[in-house]
Amino acid sequence: MDWWKDIYSAMKEADVKQVAYVPDAGHAKLINACIADNDMRAVPLTTEEEGIAMMAGAWLGGQRGVLLMQSSGVGNCINMVGLMKTCRFPLATFITMRGQWHEFNPWQMPMGNGTQPALEAMDVNVRTVDDPADVAAQSAALLHRAFVGMQAGALLLHQRLMPIKTFKGSED
Repeated sequence: MDWWKDIYSAMKEADVKQVAYVPDAGHAKLINACIADNDMRAVPLTTEEEGIAMMAGAWLGGQRGVLLMQSSGVGNCINMVGLMKTCRFPLATFITMRGQWHEFNPWQMPMGNGTQPALEAMDVNVRTVDDPADVAAQSAALLHRAFVGMQAGALLLHQRLMPIKTFKGSED
């Protein structure tokens, strides 16, 4: 379950300076690493769409940023993704998926199924990774597409990468 280290390494290699996030158990170790990194500014959000605006501001201010969120937050962002497309700002987001493999919470199913189609409808380049061995290459490719190719991109981190959650002892 150390795939998060590959994302963190790719972020460091891409010179990411700002990380916006809504607290999420799936991203917890990555978030903590970003908070502890004196070269990154990790900013907790109250809702995911704030992260889209923050990423636009980071780019306008000459910095690279990444948005970390869970698939249930994608629906909150769809209107704001239009900002990135219209203004031609890059967007790199890592999304921990819910509503997939061994999901215990039926409320997570609709957005889990709708995440990729919703993002693709907004012209976001979407890739999914379900093998920890592929996280490093997919993370580096996402960041390259965003910051060099000037595209909006999302890497969906399949639920198979996360510990199986249950109602009892769940962190969500």
